[in-house]
Amino acid sequence: MARASAESGGTSTERSIGLDEGHGTFVVNLAPTGMIPTKEMTPHVPITPAEAAMDVAKCASIGLTTVHVHARDEDGRPTSDRDTYGRFVEAVREAVPDVAVCVSCSGRNDPTYETRSKVLDLEGARRPDLASLTLASLNFPKSASVNAPDTVIRLAEKMKDRGIKPELEVFDLGMMNYARYLIDKGVLERPFYFNIILGNVASAQPDLVHLGALLHDLPEHSYFSVGGVGDAQLQSNVHGLHRVEASAWGSRTTSGSTRPDRDSVRTSIRCRVSMSSAS
Repeated sequence: MARASAESGGTSTERSIGLDEGHGTFVVNLAPTGMIPTKEMTPHVPITPAEAAMDVAKCASIGLTTVHVHARDEDGRPTSDRDTYGRFVEAVREAVPDVAVCVSCSGRNDPTYETRSKVLDLEGARRPDLASLTLASLNFPKSASVNAPDTVIRLAEKMKDRGIKPELEVFDLGMMNYARYLIDKGVLERPFYFNIILGNVASAQPDLVHLGALLHDLPEHSYFSVGGVGDAQLQSNVHGLHRVEASAWGSRTTSGSTRPDRDSVRTSIRCRVSMSSAS
């Protein structure tokens, strides 16, 4: 969920993550493909630009405002190829012109800066609004996402230079602390957009205590989303919603049971479907 004021028109960051005027209280952020699913696992996973755009268009009817794109090559495998990503972004924008588009700079398949930064060079209508930035290395059940400090910093600096908002991927308290380190170094600029992912076997779990600890360390001037890995998705979303409180810019998120004022709090849900983060 995201924390923001509800000023008319919204800030540039609000617009970049789908919190623009007219979108209401909730922003639905869809990752239709993910890194893991294949057609052999499920025939429903969209692996071409046309299939992804079709799913996005179908979801638009429920208020979809943001799409997290994971591109696939002609063989259905995850790819960092710039032109392939461009076709996915273009297809999504043609299907639903008003959605904010986030692209993946994941280190899960290739840890190098040179490969992961290609998508940030997209121009014109293909240029993304956001790009994912995982803040440290981590293990999944069958693979690792390697994110060396120098790579993380170089990706963040290129996003800044290109006017692309980082979606700060946080799986545990160490990553949240590293975000604060980058903020102190001037690498990240406020307002910050955090995507807190729960449920990975080697990371924070979809538990209110784990989430509460992460939110306690959330920097000021931050938006945040809560999502889950695989079957932890729904539970993570629900826990995130329970943490919503009425607040203004600059407030640090704390625990409590205050019912949010829907006119002053805009909330973003990370809704990954079709096993998008499953291992």
